[in-house]
Amino acid sequence: MKHVTLGRNEEWSLLLSGRLYIHIRYCLLQALCQDRCSTPGCLLPQDPTPPYHYNILQHIKAAVKTLAELCQGIHSTFAQMNEIVVSAMCCDCCLLGRAAQEKGLPCDHSLSLGYQCGLVSRACCDDGAPDVKTITLAKCAQECVGNGTCACFKGYKLKPDGKNCEDINECLLGASNCRGGERCINTLGSFRCQREVSCGTGYELTDSNNCKDIDECESGTHNCAPDFMCQNTQGSFRCRPKNQCGDGYIQDALGSCIDINECLAQTGPCHPGQSCMNTVGSFTCQRNSVNCGRGYHLNDNGNRCVDIDECKGPDGECAGHGCINLVGSFRCECKIGFIFNSISRVCEDINECRHYPGRLCAHKCENAVGSYKCSCTQGFKLASDGRNCDDLNECESSPCSQECANVYGSYQCYCRRGYQLSDRDGINCEDIDECALPTGGHICSYRCHNTPGSFHCNCPATGYTLAPNGRSCQDVDECVTGTHTCSETESCFNVQGGFRCLSFECPPNYRRAGENRCERLLCNQTSECLALPLRITYYHLTFPTNIPVPTNVFRMGPSNTVPGDHVQIAIVGGNKGDFFGMQRVPSGGEMAVTRPITAPQDFELSLEMRLLRYGTTSTYLAKVLVFVVQEQPILPYNAIPE
Repeated sequence: MKHVTLGRNEEWSLLLSGRLYIHIRYCLLQALCQDRCSTPGCLLPQDPTPPYHYNILQHIKAAVKTLAELCQGIHSTFAQMNEIVVSAMCCDCCLLGRAAQEKGLPCDHSLSLGYQCGLVSRACCDDGAPDVKTITLAKCAQECVGNGTCACFKGYKLKPDGKNCEDINECLLGASNCRGGERCINTLGSFRCQREVSCGTGYELTDSNNCKDIDECESGTHNCAPDFMCQNTQGSFRCRPKNQCGDGYIQDALGSCIDINECLAQTGPCHPGQSCMNTVGSFTCQRNSVNCGRGYHLNDNGNRCVDIDECKGPDGECAGHGCINLVGSFRCECKIGFIFNSISRVCEDINECRHYPGRLCAHKCENAVGSYKCSCTQGFKLASDGRNCDDLNECESSPCSQECANVYGSYQCYCRRGYQLSDRDGINCEDIDECALPTGGHICSYRCHNTPGSFHCNCPATGYTLAPNGRSCQDVDECVTGTHTCSETESCFNVQGGFRCLSFECPPNYRRAGENRCERLLCNQTSECLALPLRITYYHLTFPTNIPVPTNVFRMGPSNTVPGDHVQIAIVGGNKGDFFGMQRVPSGGEMAVTRPITAPQDFELSLEMRLLRYGTTSTYLAKVLVFVVQEQPILPYNAIPE
């Protein structure tokens, strides 16, 4: 085997093929000198010269290959022998092992460095190794223990070929030392323990799988205001005001200083016999003055309280009643009818009427100083015992203007028919004006006359007469009684409160066919004659004003009906003001009042009926005289007699 020995603190620069440089620091090459099976071989001087470079070229290449195997996975890539790049991280791992050796620490430390870094660190840290290290280029994958026998590093086991090593899965074999709440994760040559539950707010997980407090103040993740400074605590932080309050003050959440009331915040800040007075930022103690309670006063020396004798003096405290002095107080021996008030310390009158209600007097009890007296309500007089009351017969003195009735404790005045008791005094009787009562307008249908104690009704002078009930007015039918003034050629038509004298003449080409009908004469087949109505009939209606709307007042139609008849009825004249309207009915038509008629007036309406029967149209005309009269008048009552 070839052996290469390198000195310390030297950097070699080798030119390969005239174009590729390999820079290998001492700390990296030192890791190649940890083969414990090696024996001193080719040693290089402390200051090697260029002639030696080419002699050891092949040995350096082998050393670099061994270095590549140790530093595999620490950001090193060996694509080919003429292109070698060694990461500085491998150097850092080696320096860590050297530092452990210098400080006398064990090389197999428990730091979580990863598998490859741990190999380099342990290779560079050999307990008791000499300053000059020897690297043996062996055929074993990891370690040679002598006589050509290979061994593996911790965390590996030898494969059946006796050269190569494979990783031991400590998690699968149960060889890990993970604690409760941690999960074992296998790594190359080792394992690591990972927490199953997070650390929680304010903590972070370290490489050693422990929870470490986060210093929010140092990391700047706090939310303290500019006037506050951050103070880290376990798992959190606190914001403390930059301006601190002095003694006697307390600081609120906004940093303001608030005075402390020491008299309330502390238990007895002052000595006995002193009272505490709070001040801004502090407090003061004042000596208590001697105050005697009620019923005591200071003695002449002013250092002791003595009893006051309230009963001394001409009147004393009891104002004429007996007085008994007590220690610190007194009491009065009150006379009959009085009671002592322990709060006001005086004798007060006893209100017997309130203390014994209904037991002293039959009616009314009136309290008096030290006693009481009885009295009676109106309508009674006090009995001889001075407590009960007897009824008083007021009617003996004739207090009423008409009739008097004595009742228990009072009397009642009443009046004869047609009179009522006065609301002013309840004694005198006044005439009842029946005509002025709220229902007086309905007592008489026309006019009411009041009389003392009664009344009588009147009707209009003409057209009406008083009904047998003495109140209503009924219409006089002048046509029946013969009191009308119509001529022999006129017919009398009675209306409410009067009459009408009626007469009519048939128009040309018509003849009179009854008391109220005109019929058309025979036509000479001229169109003008055939267009005239076959019959003209006169009707008379009367009704008062303000009848309800609508009200049917007249009906017109053929006297007999034939299947297939077609009837048309319309108002063709006299409907001034459009107070009337026609509406169809199965057998003809009806005329109704369609607008309120408020004033008396006469209408002469013309109603035309066209009858289509068997293909021939016949016309009929009805002349309807409507007399709208004033509804039965009711005069407003006048209290002044006419």
